[in-house]
Amino acid sequence: MKRPPLIVNRHTALTDHDRDMIGLRSVVARAPGKINVSLEVGPPREDGYHSVATIYLAVNLFEDIRASERMDTEFTISLSPDSAPFADPETFPIGPENLVIRAAAELRAYTGVKAGADLEVTKRVPIAGGMGGGSADAAAALVACNALWETGLNREELAIVGARLGADVPFALYGGAAVGLGVGDQLSPLLLRNATHWVLVPASYGLSTPEVYGTLDKLRAEQDVEAPTNVDVDTVHALVAANVESLALNVRNDMEQAAIHLAPEIATVIATGEKLGAARGIVSGSGPTIAFLAEDKDHAEQLRTLINEELDVDALVVHGPANGAAVVHHHSAFRGN
Repeated sequence: MKRPPLIVNRHTALTDHDRDMIGLRSVVARAPGKINVSLEVGPPREDGYHSVATIYLAVNLFEDIRASERMDTEFTISLSPDSAPFADPETFPIGPENLVIRAAAELRAYTGVKAGADLEVTKRVPIAGGMGGGSADAAAALVACNALWETGLNREELAIVGARLGADVPFALYGGAAVGLGVGDQLSPLLLRNATHWVLVPASYGLSTPEVYGTLDKLRAEQDVEAPTNVDVDTVHALVAANVESLALNVRNDMEQAAIHLAPEIATVIATGEKLGAARGIVSGSGPTIAFLAEDKDHAEQLRTLINEELDVDALVVHGPANGAAVVHHHSAFRGN
């Protein structure tokens, strides 16, 4: 099937006023980043993927996607100037490989709608940081375009489309907390009684998820590793109850050794954060972002200050669970007769 043409654009999208003047609608959707509170990884499978058993926790660090109506079937993509400082417009990927473009194209193919969109990304989740920022972008793009095009898919149907884009996309759609099996896309929601509070230390660099998995496989080459079949029940209970002491004892990430092998300074940052009072520090997903567990919100704020002073970084305080992808703004343009 012939693909509709793709136009990419580094410039700021039209304002609501501009769109109103020419009769174009826009929708803004928001989706959360995540922490893998626990991540067990099996050996590589025949399809090249790895079986995992993970506990996802969505946190209140969100990506926004504005999808705006076009009069043709083309896509444009741009980076919002409201993005976090680490999002460099000169290096931001604007080609068809961008998950935002892929999400819009997959939704269009799935529904058969014939429409385009201007897509503007507001980045807040660290890029290539192990927090699922790209997956959040895809989830928000699916929700935004679904509303813009009025295709009427429910969350379960959007998750089917999202799973084609990446294993973490369905979780970004649902949010909250969940056990993830398979490649992470088989979700069992967890109902948490209370929030947990974390301090995130983003790195000034990213790590390629495939490279981290490949490094893990090399480090394990002579080990007898079995595919995980479920997560540790003690970790689940600790997260559900927000029992920080128990959670600190039970969190784990099999990817951590590979991330540290690729970026040894990660180990120094973890040791420093724990020395400054964090209950526990872990690599988030494939890294290199590090998540430090705090006792409560006040402790998280104190810990952030200490880490910033000690390491000269811009740490972030977050909490989870956070809501999944949802429309946060719907601008319906005036249409004259």
